[in-house]
Amino acid sequence: MSGHSKWSTIKRKKGATDAKRSKAFSRVIKEISVAVKNGGGIDPKSNPALRMAISNAKGVNMPKDNIERAINKASDTDGNKLSEITYEGYGPHGVAIFLECTTDNLKRTVSNVRAAFTRSGGALGTNGSLEFLFDRKGVFTVPTLDLAEDEFTLEVIDGGAEEVEKVDEVFIVYTSFEDFGTMQKKLEDMGIQPENAELQRVPAVFKAIRVADAKKVLKVIDLFEEDEDVQNVFHNLEITDDLLNEME
Repeated sequence: MSGHSKWSTIKRKKGATDAKRSKAFSRVIKEISVAVKNGGGIDPKSNPALRMAISNAKGVNMPKDNIERAINKASDTDGNKLSEITYEGYGPHGVAIFLECTTDNLKRTVSNVRAAFTRSGGALGTNGSLEFLFDRKGVFTVPTLDLAEDEFTLEVIDGGAEEVEKVDEVFIVYTSFEDFGTMQKKLEDMGIQPENAELQRVPAVFKAIRVADAKKVLKVIDLFEEDEDVQNVFHNLEITDDLLNEME
């Protein structure tokens, strides 16, 4: 897991470019829209999904005015136009790729996704065909600040943490799917604002390939992440130390 965690922090650091920031803003705006649509209202106190979306918006440094504007817009008709859908398939060299999308045009999305798999030498699969390769986990990215690692770890274990990793200046906290809300509440009680909190599909089995081939796979993953309809990309490529050294 540590390779994936470090890879995520590298991506987070590289996400400061205007293009990456724009994509991050688009992602959280959709997250806010869906949260308002499905969670029942614009009050984050009574809408946990919206509370999480707002937290994630703050994590990517979205201005407060933009957040409020996104909530107000979602309370009109915006959220009702959006559909959530997943796609699964194999990318180059047999790497499993799982996509979570939020879209206002399903035909466009599936066409783009299928084309990207085909161009990369992979293939789009049927829904459910790869779900066994991933476990649904809560993943929280928490700035270390002045937190003592041992004390923090003991506290979050009490909130349902299954694993805690310290990567550079953040803690990555993993929980079961069922304990996601419990951990949210635990961090709130501790007075901690996570940089990001989301349900992720964490690989149960990793695919090890040569570094040169792995770099090509990561370029394909980048292409998926750049698609405006794609919210999250999960994969089971093994992120080795050699690959990380090539990326830094």
